[in-house]
Amino acid sequence: MAYEEKLRAPAKAHHVIMEERSKLSITGVEDVSSFDEDEITMRTSQGNLIVRGSGLHIGKLTLDSGEVSIDGMVTELCYEEVSGGGSLWSRLFG
Repeated sequence: MAYEEKLRAPAKAHHVIMEERSKLSITGVEDVSSFDEDEITMRTSQGNLIVRGSGLHIGKLTLDSGEVSIDGMVTELCYEEVSGGGSLWSRLFG
């Protein structure tokens, strides 16, 4: 096991709960990169998550606990894998 893996904090549990396509609750959120009424982009413990729709509004954002709640019409949820990242050594020998 690599030394860097021992130092990493355990990943937060990631859950997505949608109610009637108009309420979305997400846990395991590490950061919200961008947001507007049509698209919200966030980094989660399972990769980047893009929420698309109309009239989107962030009702609750608590990054300490990793919780986000979104209101509005949700039309798409899309995950993007995080590429690269890590130190040069971990990319070469990891």
